[in-house]
Amino acid sequence: MSLNKAKKNKNKVKLYHSVPDRILTGSVWALLLIIMVAILVPLMFVLASSFSDPSAVSAGKVLLWPVDFSLVGYQAIFQSPSILRGFINSVEYTLVGTVISVTLTLFAAYPLSRVDLKIRGPVMFLFTVTMFFSGGMIPTYLVVSKLHLIDTFWAMVIPSAMGVWNVILTKTYIQSSIPLEIYESASIDGCTDWKYFTSMVLPLSKPIIAVMVLLYAVGKWNDFFSGLLYLNDSSRQPLQMILRNILVMSDSVGINMNLAEQMNRQELKTLLQYSLIVVSSVPVLLLYPLIQKHFVKGIMMGSIKG
Repeated sequence: MSLNKAKKNKNKVKLYHSVPDRILTGSVWALLLIIMVAILVPLMFVLASSFSDPSAVSAGKVLLWPVDFSLVGYQAIFQSPSILRGFINSVEYTLVGTVISVTLTLFAAYPLSRVDLKIRGPVMFLFTVTMFFSGGMIPTYLVVSKLHLIDTFWAMVIPSAMGVWNVILTKTYIQSSIPLEIYESASIDGCTDWKYFTSMVLPLSKPIIAVMVLLYAVGKWNDFFSGLLYLNDSSRQPLQMILRNILVMSDSVGINMNLAEQMNRQELKTLLQYSLIVVSSVPVLLLYPLIQKHFVKGIMMGSIKG
């Protein structure tokens, strides 16, 4: 038995060290290394620039390490009422919007996962059609305007409350992961549909719920186009709008002038770009590790047709 095992291990070693295998392995590692460098270098540059002196950033002296370490950019951010207000707005839009979106997605996906739903086919067809054809930007704006949502909190939440692709992903997960026999057994015991949904479906759907939370939260946090369309009041603008204004416009968007007077206005603007990118990225970077263990499982199960 030990002899057979030794032969198998020897064959494995030969297979691993064969020329085609080494070429393939080397190519994969080289590709992964290129992708890693392409991702890490810009991130390191932005992070290093945010902790550098404004004059060094404007002069292009910063590469991958801070030059003349400084926290001026972060001081300006946290002393600016408009930026703090934008950060709070983004947190509120993300939290409320994610809760509403995940709830609506689950409410839509569960009935569509039931094979005994007679109108399941037509409803699924109507859902799918919206993925390819939409009313367009102007009709959507007119609908939001007619609902009196312009310049309100709900303009950032309701128009993008539910994604059809996320509904399909969740529906597929429920179909493939929760056997129909569980529902039949629960029905025999007198379990209602609502009780079955809350007591069985939701606990067994934690992986896909985690995926939905991440997808919706990242989408809500990075959403500046809705603010650009529906918000005229600067006090309601999300952080992404503030960042966009700094990137596009030449003003300092309400930065404390005591700080602005200490440096050139253009230097402050350039530094704030990098500092705001870091600040706006931190919440997403903190969210992903918390639900990482569910993410791969939820995506894989939700992508397989049951």
